Amino acid sequence: MSGRGLTVAVVGLGFGSDFVPIYLSHPLVDSVVLVDADAARREALAAAYAIDAGYGDLDAALADPAVDAVHILTPVFLHAEMVLAALAAGKHVACAVPMATSLEDIDRIVDAQRASGRTYMMMETTVFAREYFAVRDMVSAGLFGELTLYRGFHIQNLDGFPAYWQGYPPMHYLTHALAPILALLDTSVESVAARGAGRLAEHRRAGGFDNPFPAEVGLFSLRGSDVLVDITMAFSQTARSYVEGFSLYGEHRGVEWPIDNEGPLTVFDMSGPPPGGRGNSVEAASFTAPDATDALPEGLRGFVRPSEVLLAGMAAPVSVGAHHGGSHPFLVHEFISSIAEGREPLVGALRAAAWTAPGVCAHESALRGGERIEVPDYLSRAG
Repeated sequence: MSGRGLTVAVVGLGFGSDFVPIYLSHPLVDSVVLVDADAARREALAAAYAIDAGYGDLDAALADPAVDAVHILTPVFLHAEMVLAALAAGKHVACAVPMATSLEDIDRIVDAQRASGRTYMMMETTVFAREYFAVRDMVSAGLFGELTLYRGFHIQNLDGFPAYWQGYPPMHYLTHALAPILALLDTSVESVAARGAGRLAEHRRAGGFDNPFPAEVGLFSLRGSDVLVDITMAFSQTARSYVEGFSLYGEHRGVEWPIDNEGPLTVFDMSGPPPGGRGNSVEAASFTAPDATDALPEGLRGFVRPSEVLLAGMAAPVSVGAHHGGSHPFLVHEFISSIAEGREPLVGALRAAAWTAPGVCAHESALRGGERIEVPDYLSRAG
């Protein structure tokens, strides 16, 4: 800690740029250190927020004794080694999803976090989004009755994205689609059987991955639950507009994600057959998930929606995006609060492992033609 609060290094200023003003606005954060290899990008952000231009690489930030914590928002292939380096340097670490792309690296991070005694949090957006909070409250109120089926999906065609995304195994990025049901039921995946769909064109394999599939579909069995989880992941050759969400069905209520990804959820409430009739009666209605900001410090509440920020010392306002269901300020607050309170964050190392490993196993299952694969039980290692 320094001064009145933490010094946080934000590593990777593409996606990471929206997090800079959130950290600067948090009452327990003293300062933000910018880290990016692109000097022009760093200098532009530094000028906009009236802060220092920071460092061109992570090693320099880790060597800075003023830095208490790092938030890693770099390409996926850098996540594991950067997290390990930060933990070894004695820093608290937040990292964008996924935790890693192999069981070996997942285990390395779990072991390193435990040995370091520092906080690790995987910044899974979906379980901090307004839609998840709304469905969670419905489940808690018993409105679904007995849960039956969960469908998660992430379809996003990556043509034109950087080479490190070309041919990326879709299931290696499944945490957004899978995490909500695991959080709702406080459980983990026991086994998975997955299949690849289609055949990835040669010109889309520039990333060098062991993946012949543009899309993958998996059926996931949960520990201690009869709910079946059906996940569809597609990153190429799948003609659909972007969608990233989930639908959940129970005995009395079902909720479906908006077809165009943005907008109201559709809620289905089912009752018994009408007198003398057949089939259950179902009423469908639109439901707009509210912004549940009461748990946030006042200075962070505006970040759940696109906004303009003008902090002390800034010459002009800066427009800030609010993607992923308004989850970003909740992510920051959970990470910072867990450090300040000396507690495990909601998505600590073991839970992050339990939410990430099913994707690694699902891709392996797809490569083996749908063979059922057991998923390690990370949550049993707690305590």
